[in-house]
Amino acid sequence: QVLSSLGYHVVTFDYRGWGDSIGSPSERGMTYDALHVFDWIKARSGDNPVYIWGHSLGTGVATNLVRRLCERETPPDALILESPFTNIREEARSHPFSVASTEYFPGFDWFFLDPITTSGIKFANDENVKYISCSLLILHAEDDPVVPFHLGKKLYNIAATSRSFRDYKVQFVPFHTELGYRHKYIYRSPELPRILREFLGKSEHEHHH
Repeated sequence: QVLSSLGYHVVTFDYRGWGDSIGSPSERGMTYDALHVFDWIKARSGDNPVYIWGHSLGTGVATNLVRRLCERETPPDALILESPFTNIREEARSHPFSVASTEYFPGFDWFFLDPITTSGIKFANDENVKYISCSLLILHAEDDPVVPFHLGKKLYNIAATSRSFRDYKVQFVPFHTELGYRHKYIYRSPELPRILREFLGKSEHEHHH
């Protein structure tokens, strides 16, 4: 609703095995689903910019997707990562298993509590950003109880020093603890429209020049 009110079209979908989609989730399958949706959008979007937005576990899918898009030389106009981790192993180490929290992202429980699945899953945001060439915006709340703030900051530091981003804008926006945005309420920030306008305005400018 926030993005729509700013004039963006939002296309979102259930990965296989979630919501109304059949099948069972896997890293490869979810990445393929995202790639398929991206190509579907690009075929219909004309000259309009297309941005990829990943939240939480979805940041793993988003960086997998955008790495592939950059490798095949069809990068998106920008990548936005909300509450991202570095990789699944580091996230699992700091995940609050013992806390009975309504803020659990359902995907995380499914991944981390099923060791058979976890063994084959990397979601290596920290590795992927070394192969991504487009504008990058990272949003993270300091009081995030699901994906610790320091993981988002660490990911930013890796991206900011990566050669792949040397021609692109890389920005990290923290949200202070007292705002109470935790893991999934950054959308409530009255600053968000301005942050996006400034970041996307610049990334569009860079893209065209």
